[in-house]
Amino acid sequence: MLDVSVTNASGARYRGQREMIASVQKALKGHKVTNAKVDIVLLSDSRIRTLNKQYLKHDYATDVITFPLEDQPLYGEIYVSLETARRQAKEYQVTVVNELCRLAVHGALHLLGYDDTEKKDREAMAAMENKYIVST
Repeated sequence: MLDVSVTNASGARYRGQREMIASVQKALKGHKVTNAKVDIVLLSDSRIRTLNKQYLKHDYATDVITFPLEDQPLYGEIYVSLETARRQAKEYQVTVVNELCRLAVHGALHLLGYDDTEKKDREAMAAMENKYIVST
């Protein structure tokens, strides 16, 4: 069973819950995962900055942070900054829903073991993000 949920802890209204869930499920299915629990949590820039500083020692807001909690079955948390997603959507000229889906899939790919430290890895992840996004 693929159990994907979204919690809005950002304090702001948003759209795209169904699309984010469907996008992450599509990415998991595309990697032959049949049993997983993934929690997507929407945060403000200030809250994600706190997480980034506390756990990754980076003192700035970021768009997405992923915490793998278990490998078998796959279980993890994906934290997404709603504020950053809105800014990036404008910058990339896509809908906010599309950007939220991209960030959720990006986090799911990290849970699946992908890394984006090298340029070629970032490009491969970006191609997969585009493949798995369920949004307009």
